[in-house]
Amino acid sequence: MQSVAQSWLVLELTNSPLRLGVVGALQFTPMLVLSFFAGALADRLPKRRLIIVSQSVLFAQALALALLVRFGHVQYWHVTVLALVYGVANTIDMPTRQAFIVEMVGRSDLTNAIALNSGMFNAARVVGPALAGVLIAHWGMAPAFFCNALSFLPVIAILAAIHTEGLPRALAGRAMTEEIWEGVQYALRTPRITLTLAMVLAVSAFLFNYNVIVPLVARDVLHAEARGFGLLMTSLGVGAVCGAVALALWAQDRPPVVALVVPALVQAAGTGLLAGVSRFGAAVALLFVMGFCGILFMAGSNSTLQLTVPDELRGRIMSLNTMMFAGVTPFGSLLVGWAAEAFGIRTSIVIASSCGAAAVLALVLWWNGRDRGPSLTAPREAEGSI
Repeated sequence: MQSVAQSWLVLELTNSPLRLGVVGALQFTPMLVLSFFAGALADRLPKRRLIIVSQSVLFAQALALALLVRFGHVQYWHVTVLALVYGVANTIDMPTRQAFIVEMVGRSDLTNAIALNSGMFNAARVVGPALAGVLIAHWGMAPAFFCNALSFLPVIAILAAIHTEGLPRALAGRAMTEEIWEGVQYALRTPRITLTLAMVLAVSAFLFNYNVIVPLVARDVLHAEARGFGLLMTSLGVGAVCGAVALALWAQDRPPVVALVVPALVQAAGTGLLAGVSRFGAAVALLFVMGFCGILFMAGSNSTLQLTVPDELRGRIMSLNTMMFAGVTPFGSLLVGWAAEAFGIRTSIVIASSCGAAAVLALVLWWNGRDRGPSLTAPREAEGSI
């Protein structure tokens, strides 16, 4: 709900695709700058308590934005500052939450737990945008922001009731920089980790900029109001929920590489087709497919990382995933926003789609042509080609 309302608020305040991209960039830039630190922190501190702190900061940020909108004092700079606060809190929250899942369920149920987590997240994306569109159309943006703020309270209460602490493994008194470097070295010398993180970077940078692309398509191409924008985001969420259910039903072990490549390429194709859409129904169908493939890719990459990495490095590797997933989004948001303002939204979508497909195909070529000599990782694993 906040994502829809915030995007609509920025367009109402500024009428600028570029400034909408700037808000997206500020919201995700901390993940690029602070992800290494956040991962090391997640491996050093009790994860449950760290998540409670990050969720409390997110609650305060959401409440501040709700109050500013409700009393008519909101300005563009308020949105940018609060987006930055959100980014810092979320940078700590995301890798810690992802690493906390295995602490609660164990490795044997991890793939299904990730699928369930993705399903819950995207079920909210089904209800939230549609509800936000209705609220904005009838009562303005303030109710959407207040609903988001209130939603953090039961989350914090439930976290307080969970008995699993997610205690860190014993560390050898090393500096945090040494621990960060250890995680980076492991990622670089493990081919499957390297490939997965690189694919997450490519897909996130060029194909996951929904917060900029969808509102511009809704307003400038389909000439839909806030309710139509909410329905488009809902179709994206419905597709993602269906993808999460499919993943939970079918996936048991670590997914093969092809299970990441195919959804990524379909995502690129769907993004490209979105540039030529002129009917609302066609846009709904395309976004459903994109949501389905997007969740297959993201949940599959998450499972690949978590089932490959040793427990003591999980927080650091998941922080790298956070950096690749969300940290590069500022550049994608700025690229799409700039291209939309300079050349039009359709051209900007074609650019993003082409860059995403080219990057994924380049990584496939690297994977199939890499040195197949003995791995430097432990344990050694067979690494097949696509």
